Amino acid sequence: MGSTWLVRADSGGRLAPEFKSRAIVAIGWIEAGNTLDLVTREDFSQRMAEAYPEDSKPKQRSAAGQVFRFVREVQVGDQVVTYDSARRLYLVGRIVSAARYDATLFEGEFPTYRQIEWLHEVARDDLTVKAKNSLGSTLTLFKVSAEIYREFEALMGGGQPQQASEEDEGLEEEDLLQDLQARSLEFIKDRVSKLDWEQMQDLTAGLLRAMGYKTRVSPSGPDRGKDIVASPDGFGFEQPRIIVEVKHRRGQMGTQEVRGFLAVIRHPGDKGLYVSTGGFSREAYYEAERANNPITLMDLDDLVEAILEHYEAMDLETRVLLPLKRVYWPA
Repeated sequence: MGSTWLVRADSGGRLAPEFKSRAIVAIGWIEAGNTLDLVTREDFSQRMAEAYPEDSKPKQRSAAGQVFRFVREVQVGDQVVTYDSARRLYLVGRIVSAARYDATLFEGEFPTYRQIEWLHEVARDDLTVKAKNSLGSTLTLFKVSAEIYREFEALMGGGQPQQASEEDEGLEEEDLLQDLQARSLEFIKDRVSKLDWEQMQDLTAGLLRAMGYKTRVSPSGPDRGKDIVASPDGFGFEQPRIIVEVKHRRGQMGTQEVRGFLAVIRHPGDKGLYVSTGGFSREAYYEAERANNPITLMDLDDLVEAILEHYEAMDLETRVLLPLKRVYWPA
């Protein structure tokens, strides 16, 4: 058995009926033109960089990889799946031609295509939670595992859907949710890590404003250990007054750095917030615990957790630094 590929029929599977009636699957990236003469992955990467110069490098590489696979890796005889979301059905078929190009196909929006022999339809509701999750990628083209395709084969052969208990299905859905949450958290941390130091300082100040404080941010240059001063009145007259230091680097902050920060927090009632995206050493935490004035050490995990908790209250200026989308999940 060859490989199995899922080819998306555009957003919401709107082209699935056309894919079925024309016996094809097709992909877009129209600005790249006819890519059938390209050979290596590097050729495709160069074409995407030329066709979509405004896109980020990762987006260009992702597009190049998908078109390369459709043109060069997919083989005649491979299985193919596409999804008709309106009918909640997966169309299952077999590739019967090499990649072809027609600049007029679907009004030019999806010009690169392959001929398909459609064999069967499988209801999404008959698949296991694991299979549904595996098929949920938003990529235009990706490989489907042999395990998942065996589910399709069993259903196409007249087999009965696997009946998972409500408890097992609930556990699978909970595992899926936790996996999505963990990956989402890592992606957000990646995005925060890419900010420069001034942006990180502004993000921290925005977090404090979302928590109800008014902030004064030090201008670029020597700040005598105070990057941000947060207080109820914005001037530092009312308590609590929070002195904030922001370090945006890979290395951990140690005892010496914490002691240097503590030297700035001299007034009774002042509190300290030390933000370090590189984290802190164990000794640094011990030093903070022994301080006369309360001081909180906030690493990248703590920072992102606080941002997510208070994101809805953040001002537009802060949200621009870290744009996030709300995702809904069945309760």
